[in-house]
Amino acid sequence: MNATQLINMIVRQVIRTFVNKGVNAGMNTLSKNDGQSKQIRQTAKRARQAARISRRLTK
Repeated sequence: MNATQLINMIVRQVIRTFVNKGVNAGMNTLSKNDGQSKQIRQTAKRARQAARISRRLTK
């Protein structure tokens, strides 16, 4: 193995580690907001129901 191959191997390992940490951090951030997204979905559902009811009442 020459020096270029060794350097590339080490750089790839370091980059892989950083990318994996970034992906894990992003997934953790997304999973923490699960309660908020559930709340948003419930609010949207209530808004759709209210719009449906108001259309029935105005007919």
